Amino acid sequence: MRGEFLDLGGARIYYYAAGTRGAGVPVVFLHGFPTSSHLWGDVVPLMPPGHRLVVLDLLGYGRSDRPLSHSVDIASHAERTVALLDELRIQRACLVGHGIGGTIAQAVAVRRPRQISHLCLIASVPLDERRRPGGRLTRAVFPFSKWLPSRLVISVLHRELARGYADPARAARSIDLYLRPFGDAAGRAALVSHLEALKRAHGGDRSDSPPVSTPTALLWGDHDRVTPLSMGRRLQAAIPGATLDVIAGARHFTPEESPRQVAEAIAGLLSRG
Repeated sequence: MRGEFLDLGGARIYYYAAGTRGAGVPVVFLHGFPTSSHLWGDVVPLMPPGHRLVVLDLLGYGRSDRPLSHSVDIASHAERTVALLDELRIQRACLVGHGIGGTIAQAVAVRRPRQISHLCLIASVPLDERRRPGGRLTRAVFPFSKWLPSRLVISVLHRELARGYADPARAARSIDLYLRPFGDAAGRAALVSHLEALKRAHGGDRSDSPPVSTPTALLWGDHDRVTPLSMGRRLQAAIPGATLDVIAGARHFTPEESPRQVAEAIAGLLSRG
């Protein structure tokens, strides 16, 4: 496993590569708000052999640069993902996205349908959904994010994120890691940029966008309090041929708490050819 930075349009994006190259298409993992590549740490070792695996930190998260003047809406993240694929000379790939990472994956599939072989969308929002991709997280934090001290904003966000975990100990460790980049003044500005972009978003694309036609697998926790299972059923109806697997007892952060089921779902999707 190795990690490095790519300069995409004047912003450094961190990614690491894993897996083994073979006949299988590469798999690219996209996290959601406000997480990072850490989300996939337990999924990657369980992936089937023969696939190049690329795990990135979206702009403004993890080790990647802070947004500064760069846009962090769904469309802009999708454009940078396309640029990353081109930079890494990945001609065809499976995209796996969690939360808004799944919405970004859908946007990429609409822009580059021939370049995306499969989509695995985990607790995501339909691309043309009128509900904001950030859901209750942005509703809970955005109204006062510009005015209250950073520590209070982080505290509220921490509490809301914890609803997405069944294991309080894991929640505490992971959430502290995810929110660490937002703790100082520059981090607060980055967090506000993310929240503003999510508040403006209506799924990241216009409602007249062509539908996603890529072979798609959906994965959901039946106790997801962040993006409820009803959203998964709506997403299934919006994507022709999409399958929906439900993990009993699981909440929102299934890549962390149910990594084997996530890896098996991806493997099953890849076997569909």
